Amino acid sequence: MSKLIQFLIGLLFGTGLVVAGMSDPAKVLSFLDMAAIASGSWDASLAFVMGGGVIIAAIGYQLVWKMRRPLFDDAFHLPNATTIDPTIVVGPAIFGIGWGLVGFCPGPAITALGTGAWQAVLFCAAMLVGMAVARAVKPSVMTAVAAE
Repeated sequence: MSKLIQFLIGLLFGTGLVVAGMSDPAKVLSFLDMAAIASGSWDASLAFVMGGGVIIAAIGYQLVWKMRRPLFDDAFHLPNATTIDPTIVVGPAIFGIGWGLVGFCPGPAITALGTGAWQAVLFCAAMLVGMAVARAVKPSVMTAVAAE
């Protein structure tokens, strides 16, 4: 049953991305374009998408923290890291640079695969290669950091 719920949540999320226009890299890039702000052609619509997401997440967090356990698991699984390591800095930096360069982040890129756009296919392939490289490199990076 939980797999069905996860599928439905993913379907709702993907539908929201398409409706909001986040599966269109041109729309995302026009939001991220700082020169467009100066020229007055900036597309602020994604700011409303992000704002809506923040509001929904804030409400969700308030509800979740009042629960003794999650609906579909025995316990909450919260991160327990207390230090900032290279993966916490480098990973988001790579994510942001990639998003700014091509206008895709993982969720919208996977959603855009349904359109058959070659850009989405290329992005997802590069993302999978990057994930494999990160898995291969992370143990050695973490060992080097721990040795310092």
